[in-house]
Amino acid sequence: MLRDITIGQYYDVDSAVHRLDPRTKIVATMIYIIGLFCIKNMLGFALAALGLWGAIKLSKIPFHFILRGLKTILMLLLFTVVLNIFLVKGDPIWQWGILSITKQGLYTAVFMALRLILLIIGCSMMTLTTTPIELTDGLERLLRPLKRIKVPVHDIAMMMSIALRFIPILLEETDKIMKAQTARGADFESGSIIVRAKSLIPVLVPLFISAFRRADELATAMEARCYRGDEGRTRMKELRYTKADYAAKGMLIVFFIILICSRYLPSITSVISSIF
Repeated sequence: MLRDITIGQYYDVDSAVHRLDPRTKIVATMIYIIGLFCIKNMLGFALAALGLWGAIKLSKIPFHFILRGLKTILMLLLFTVVLNIFLVKGDPIWQWGILSITKQGLYTAVFMALRLILLIIGCSMMTLTTTPIELTDGLERLLRPLKRIKVPVHDIAMMMSIALRFIPILLEETDKIMKAQTARGADFESGSIIVRAKSLIPVLVPLFISAFRRADELATAMEARCYRGDEGRTRMKELRYTKADYAAKGMLIVFFIILICSRYLPSITSVISSIF
């Protein structure tokens, strides 16, 4: 299960999406997230899924590899769906005692599930197609205007990229520790939730020790390479927009406009039908 988390991993393959400027991919991800929260009907979700499917095909990343990331949010997804089904008030379609399922609850549950699934896949696409170094440089360039008000842009970008990079590393370390504990007789799958939580204590202690050790090794490696933050730092590869980036931005703007228009499509359709 721990290996199924795709956020923070990089899938090394040559594709049109991988070759895009990291700033383009970061902006595209942010606009996609905003577009998801602007959607109000199934047409909008269909368009968002279609656009995401096109990006996946262009990235040459196997679809089953991306779907692996959804296994880790399965419990959260089920909890969100059940919570919305039974707690949202409206027109009841089933009732038993204090429990009731409403049309509005089902509607909200489906929307929340679709939004969460597309959100996770969309965010995973950014990290799967962008290396940590490119992600750091892209974030720093996008946040560069904040330097005028003395915001440590480089340090913020570096911390964010290191945090993303450490997600798969720590998950792999957790998996190794759990397998080692299982070989010594530990049981992480049987018993109640409280028993399972207590059984994870022997995992957390070595995991924290490993995390601090890796952080210390990273700090030592950065100091050995004379890392001094943004001061006097040069880059082997400067970020430059290409024609593909401008084309991707144009397509992104059109896609975002279509998503916004789909939000008001039912009302527009009713107005046109009333006129004619």
